[in-house]
Amino acid sequence: MTAYVIAEAQLTGDAEEVAAYSTQLASTLAPHGGRYLVRGAPRQVLEGEGQAFTGVIEFPSAEAVGRWYDSPAYRAIAPLRIRNTRGRILVFDGVPAEEAPAS
Repeated sequence: MTAYVIAEAQLTGDAEEVAAYSTQLASTLAPHGGRYLVRGAPRQVLEGEGQAFTGVIEFPSAEAVGRWYDSPAYRAIAPLRIRNTRGRILVFDGVPAEEAPAS
């Protein structure tokens, strides 16, 4: 079942390190079937407090998310994000096709 990673972050440190993380991130996704659906797009906050950066990444499964997150390629760049942002990363299973509303 398709899984989605939603990341929200607020810059708290070095913007150049976060830019380096962002530049390298895409190359860590592809080997695990990940692809961006949203990446820093302009947005409107309808309720609550918004974070400066938001991303949505689609993976073929939650297992693929785990393989990506634990991969040496991602673990090598994660400290760039961790030490320079505050936020959260969430993983959601998608809705099975038989449960999705018809268009």
